[in-house]
Amino acid sequence: MTNYVPEALPRPANAAPWAKVDPKNTLRIALASILPAATAGLLAIAFGWQFEFTLLAVFLPLQLVAGLWLGTVTAGKRGRGDALLVIFTVFFSALVLVLLMSVLWSVVSNGAAAMSWQFFTQNNVYVSANTSLEYGGVGHSILGTVLIVGLATVVTVPLGILIAVYLTETRGKTRGLIRTLIQAMSGLPSVVSGLFVYAAFIVTGITQYAGWAGSLALLPLMLPTVSRIAEESLRLVPADLRSAAVGLGAPNYRAFLQVVMPAAKSGLVTAILLGIARIIGETAPLVLTTFAAATTSVNIFNGPMSTLPTYLYGFISDPSIQSAQRAWGAALVMLILVGVLFTAARVMTRSRVGKKTKKNGK
Repeated sequence: MTNYVPEALPRPANAAPWAKVDPKNTLRIALASILPAATAGLLAIAFGWQFEFTLLAVFLPLQLVAGLWLGTVTAGKRGRGDALLVIFTVFFSALVLVLLMSVLWSVVSNGAAAMSWQFFTQNNVYVSANTSLEYGGVGHSILGTVLIVGLATVVTVPLGILIAVYLTETRGKTRGLIRTLIQAMSGLPSVVSGLFVYAAFIVTGITQYAGWAGSLALLPLMLPTVSRIAEESLRLVPADLRSAAVGLGAPNYRAFLQVVMPAAKSGLVTAILLGIARIIGETAPLVLTTFAAATTSVNIFNGPMSTLPTYLYGFISDPSIQSAQRAWGAALVMLILVGVLFTAARVMTRSRVGKKTKKNGK
């Protein structure tokens, strides 16, 4: 008995129509992309228009007309909607990217003047608004930010993940109420949170200005971000993984801890990072609860404590050049701190996933 070996069919000539390049369409796309920009640039130069006016009042309408013409010529009526969608998506994505890069460049270029070793290590004792940048720094504010945000993270992350687990793994009757409360907390103004802690704990004499009061004010701001993103991450885990683990004899809690949680690990890390990013730049609740100390303090439960947002707020309101440079320097340090946290977390997550993939490949 001979084995039948089927012959592979030849690939049809029209199997990949997207690979064909029409020179006429290429020329039309080039004209629709270049002519609006060139026309808007020439008109702006000839009449002395400002960049913002030219971009919104001249370039965008011309680009829409060119896109509609190109879509009609290449795909008929269906192409018009596609052309409008592509133009608006690219235009506003580029606009947001330019604004973001402008903010980053402003912070880096203005904050670089304050960067030095003593700026990272010294505190603000004996430093006034006109003191030279060679003296004083944000060392005490970096330490205070790490302690206050760290305490808020230690309390909020387990609570947020437990809420996400309750919402996704149980059928409790209070799930709707808890989800509604979490959604309501996500819209809570930060100053209201700080004012509540100030009125409930500081004005009544229960405590004085202290770092833990700031952590308590940041908690309702961080909790909705962590719990909602963790909930979505757990929901994205395929139900087949859990069913397979249960089918192999694992109890539900072990299937969740050893299958669902590891599968949602990257999403949970993202929830923690976005939660930290949500609160690390908050100023209003910390001004009301931690005050702005000039000295270095490591006791988060007693006495005022400085943070990077309160340091920035204290100097940006002063008109002197040195104060403005210190404020820009504090903003740059905050960006560096957030960047280090994000990079470290991403590198750790990717390396473990890569090791598992490499091991399975063997």
